[in-house]
Amino acid sequence: MNKIPMTVNGAEQLRAELENLKRVERPRIVQAIADAREHGDLKENAEYHAAREQQSFAEGRIQEIEGKLSHAQIIDVSRIPEADKVIFGCTVTIINVENEASQTYTIVGDDEADLKLGKISYQSPIARALIGKEVGDVVPVKTPAGLVEYEIDTVSHG
Repeated sequence: MNKIPMTVNGAEQLRAELENLKRVERPRIVQAIADAREHGDLKENAEYHAAREQQSFAEGRIQEIEGKLSHAQIIDVSRIPEADKVIFGCTVTIINVENEASQTYTIVGDDEADLKLGKISYQSPIARALIGKEVGDVVPVKTPAGLVEYEIDTVSHG
């Protein structure tokens, strides 16, 4: 299987979620199932069925996170020498050539992506267009509204 790139912070967040699922959620769900069983007939016991559904979801998520972490390629951008080139994990400020609007994005793994926080997936069209380019380059990006040109203004690894 291919390696899944993620930042150090993204890996830590997944590990924290995994720890919470195993140490907090799993025991809580097991207790909820045990409590629901005590109420008698399981066929018509909504609490029991809801707890089993939660258990199924939690176990699936645990397997998903463990799989991602086992195939993770954790990239610590702070250890890479600063350069003007856009790479995975860096923060890049771009300027729309047409209207001079400035935007700042951090290029991260799929699980970390959150546009509201300015974090975009390395697989997004804009990140794919930017990666490998340098400060001062004008980069055309295909968007739903058509081709938009951005100039790379700054690149930082922090």
